[in-house]
Amino acid sequence: MYIAQAYNILHDWWRYIVGVIIAVTGVFIFSLPHFVAIGIETVKGNIDQSKMNDASYIMGLFEPNLNLVFVLLPFTGGLLLLLLAVKFLHKQAIKHLTTTRDKIDWKRFWFIFLVWGTVSSSFVLVHYYINPEDFQLNFNLVPFLILCVIAIILVPLQTSFEEYLFRGYLMQGIGIVAKNKWVPLIITSLVFGLLHIANPEVDKLGSVIMIYYIGTGLFLGILTLMDEGMELALGFHAANNLFTALLVTADWTAFQTHSILKDMSDPEKMGVMEIFVPVFVVFPILLFILSKKYNWKNWKDKLFGEVIKPQKEDYRTLEEIGSK
Repeated sequence: MYIAQAYNILHDWWRYIVGVIIAVTGVFIFSLPHFVAIGIETVKGNIDQSKMNDASYIMGLFEPNLNLVFVLLPFTGGLLLLLLAVKFLHKQAIKHLTTTRDKIDWKRFWFIFLVWGTVSSSFVLVHYYINPEDFQLNFNLVPFLILCVIAIILVPLQTSFEEYLFRGYLMQGIGIVAKNKWVPLIITSLVFGLLHIANPEVDKLGSVIMIYYIGTGLFLGILTLMDEGMELALGFHAANNLFTALLVTADWTAFQTHSILKDMSDPEKMGVMEIFVPVFVVFPILLFILSKKYNWKNWKDKLFGEVIKPQKEDYRTLEEIGSK
């Protein structure tokens, strides 16, 4: 039903290509302040041109709070223009891009947000307790409070852009073209993961980290298809990035912030368990818990079944719902 809702809008395949181009244009426009700032620093001679291919160097060019704004602004632009494309190019209500329910279920969002925020923070704190030498206390009240304001406003916009683009827009668009559910699930997960290849973490940890990125995309896609809506994926992703930005940073991560802790460990010595355990242990456990809480059934059809165009009677009903 979630993918089939796209039959109720203007869903020509070319519209999705145009929509993606519009979203990417938003990303580019809102990247201009960062480009201008880099240009100014280059003119001043404050930038080492030999390091411009080093992603972690670029991520640390400016004061951390200012740098975080530069990093997150493009996602805000992408989200804004994507939602405009959804509304005017496809004539689709944001609610129907988000969920099959009568209204967006914010209880779902906040449940997984709090659960994953607690679990992910616990992992960091346990690591800190076991290996305190791997961390440095990084807390500074005023910069941290400024970080909180920036992160609470912009991080959810960043994660929402990625979710609405991959688990929403492309999941529905590819689904009605492929007429099944597994093709959009696989494609969106792969593309989501591969787009993280420019992150500085990949330089330090190697290509094995792509298993985590692609696995996370697959997990979020399964959440969306099984739950017939994006609320859980939106909440999980927001919690994952927000708690990380506030709790721990490192010189080799995409988010270099005024967080409470700074990871000083050697990333090249990070064990594969820290990459594999979330994907192959923690995520399946979460899926099991959520399946019990929300009574998910018929996994095979929801993940691998056909996308069936609604009958004329159902189509009218969907139109009536969409007009409300």
